Amino acid sequence: MHMNTSKRLNESLELEQKMSDLTAPYDALLVVSYGGPNGPDDVLPFMRNATKGKGIPDERLLEVSGHYGRFGGVSPINACNEALLEALREELHSRGADITIGLGNRNWHPFMSETIAELVQGGARRILMMQTSAYASYSGCRQYREDVADALALLPDGGKDMTVDKVRSYHDSPGFLTAQIDVVSESVKTLLDRGTVIDDLHLVFVTHSIPTPMQGGSGNSDKTGSDYVAQHLALMELIVPAVEEKLGLKVGTLKTDLAFCSRSGNPNASWLEPDINDRLEELKAEGVKAVSCAPIGFISDHMEVVFDLDTEAKQTATDLELDYDRARTVDTHPAFIASLADLILERAARARGENPEQPSTLPLGAWPDECASHCCRMIEGLDTGKTVVAGPTAAKNGELPTHTHPRDAHHPAEPAQKSHANKRDGRPRQSEKTAR
Repeated sequence: MHMNTSKRLNESLELEQKMSDLTAPYDALLVVSYGGPNGPDDVLPFMRNATKGKGIPDERLLEVSGHYGRFGGVSPINACNEALLEALREELHSRGADITIGLGNRNWHPFMSETIAELVQGGARRILMMQTSAYASYSGCRQYREDVADALALLPDGGKDMTVDKVRSYHDSPGFLTAQIDVVSESVKTLLDRGTVIDDLHLVFVTHSIPTPMQGGSGNSDKTGSDYVAQHLALMELIVPAVEEKLGLKVGTLKTDLAFCSRSGNPNASWLEPDINDRLEELKAEGVKAVSCAPIGFISDHMEVVFDLDTEAKQTATDLELDYDRARTVDTHPAFIASLADLILERAARARGENPEQPSTLPLGAWPDECASHCCRMIEGLDTGKTVVAGPTAAKNGELPTHTHPRDAHHPAEPAQKSHANKRDGRPRQSEKTAR
């Protein structure tokens, strides 16, 4: 009896060691995201965090947070992230890989500083981070690396014994592409099944708008065609013919383009356009009768999706008498989750000195494990000297303009005042949201 118990214990310990070996040398995985309120009482303090340093009075914050009332004061990003983490745990476990996974947010509990402190208390010294943004830009990559560096600095020893690496950008991962093909095909088919003639249908891919100076500084400064917009366009070039093939359509049949949502900040600042609502108006004028809206810039149904696309853009389409369908986000699509697990295990293997394959669906190939010092700047050509993890800190070469704050650049909680009027009623269009 004692011998059998001892044998089972030894086998269990060997299995546990084998599972941890797959993710070695990492002690934990930190998934970093933006965060959002969990109830009505959270909305105002969350908005204060999201606009910290901008001097916006509470009265204005309350005025622009009305969209949370539609959802009971709860941001959908929270449930989305919990589902993502659970799916990722299950996928890794199914492969014989177990690792502690924590979620750390920029603007609401659990904050990155809270989660990192808990991981350190549990013995973690080397952490792998993964952001919930698929594309490489300041807001989708470098800013999170700055946030984690700030959180490490709050540890009792300033994080001097900590190492944080990152999962490479995953917009080019095979599973992300497979999942996008599935959800976009489903949306286009929905419109066709409702009686839309293919010649009357337009497929609009949508992503989060960013300021044009950030677009200029996005991606790898050493690689032409690696910027934020180019990343989306390259992926679209693969999605569209695959959707046509899946639906039995002739190649070149689908009419498509890229539009943006959720711009914010100074109405006189230049942001990527066209706005999805303005593009819908243009498409109506061009004779289009049905629109499939595919949010390829978002991995799950965040506020930009459920408000900007499911509420605002859908209402615009209704007013224009356009048949409208919004494609699902990739969310916990099995192929997407499998690719994330692949990337985690790939990064761990490379950290161990191994040389695993690095699959990429796009011509530029796999993104680097470590970001170069000049990658994903907030403003093209400007290095602020701010400390980052998972790559070298660039030497400071200038100051941010006095009116610029990082949260102006992307994902702010303050709504946008459009620099041009709503063509239908002359009122400025506002985009109220939290973030991905």
